[in-house]
Amino acid sequence: MGGHGPSTEWGVDHASDYKAKLGVYMFIVYVLVYAGFITINVINPKLMAAIVFAGLNLAIVYGFGLIVLAIIMGLIYNYLCTKKEDELNK
Repeated sequence: MGGHGPSTEWGVDHASDYKAKLGVYMFIVYVLVYAGFITINVINPKLMAAIVFAGLNLAIVYGFGLIVLAIIMGLIYNYLCTKKEDELNK
């Protein structure tokens, strides 16, 4: 049984170092923000019950904030990586 090759030709990715570094930096930023969430829950869990926005408590706002932050960071990562690929892989 002879498989098939890739459906597209993949060349050398000259932007791979940039993408790796950017990914690590963005991961560190997200981990720090997430660590803040965990720290509040460990040190002062009652603070998470505080109403902070539109009748929602800090736990809900912070949790949804983490989700939105991940989506935004993913979009930023995609934009910056695509831009760098276009610049370097000509």
